[in-house]
Amino acid sequence: MTTTTIARAWRVRRADGFELGFTDHDAVLTFDGVRFRPDHGMSARALVQATGLSVDNSEAEGALSDDAITERDVLAGRWDGAQVKMWEVDWTDVSARRLIFAGSLGEIARSQGAFRAELRGLSEPLNAARGRVFHPRCSARLGDGHCKLALANETFTTEAVMADIEDGRVLHFAGFPAYEAGWFERGNLMVLSGEAEGLCGTVKDDTAMQGGRRVIELWQGLGVAPAVGDRIRLTAGCDKRAVTCRDKFRNFLNFRGFPHLPSEDWIMAPQAGDRRG
Repeated sequence: MTTTTIARAWRVRRADGFELGFTDHDAVLTFDGVRFRPDHGMSARALVQATGLSVDNSEAEGALSDDAITERDVLAGRWDGAQVKMWEVDWTDVSARRLIFAGSLGEIARSQGAFRAELRGLSEPLNAARGRVFHPRCSARLGDGHCKLALANETFTTEAVMADIEDGRVLHFAGFPAYEAGWFERGNLMVLSGEAEGLCGTVKDDTAMQGGRRVIELWQGLGVAPAVGDRIRLTAGCDKRAVTCRDKFRNFLNFRGFPHLPSEDWIMAPQAGDRRG
């Protein structure tokens, strides 16, 4: 009878620094300052790996347990993009181990008290588009290194206390600072306090009402809904148009689009005339 001493161990680290370790061995393993627990908080399927620059892919799955990966944290998106490392380790001598996977958690699905998460390899970012995009609208993200807009300016960022919430995504405010209607549409909302602290959403609709009341509707709920009295930060939205960059943000010198680029209709239309001259 042949006996193996090889076990698998994996560490998952969230963006906020919280980390968990799991193993398919029947006892705790400890290395790199992490305790790898033998419970069923998470397990991983066999890896599908390829040579070259192909993306490694696999799935991790497990139970939503109170002391490991909770359903509330998954709903809140706190595990999205978490770093994952997986080793094959000799449980009789943990110094004899081999790293077999490094990457991050991708899309997470939930069903009947369990979760299933895609594992994305280190080559996943190579799928992203590279190079300059030639388009009438701006290619920069508001406030990034290309845009260079200082979002800390109170003109573009404000904080308020939530007065009410409907359907988990329609937030009401009273005594809201004076901003024109629609100022925060396409902008960002972040919860600064309460159980939903740190969660962000994108603003779909921004309605200004009489008496300083404001209604902010998100495209989708935050997973963990903020509660009345929670403090919210809102950042102005940008629709990427040149006129918006010029008139709303006074930042046209840093506009990264091509507003005078001819439209596809003009390029394709035969009646556009002789373009040789």
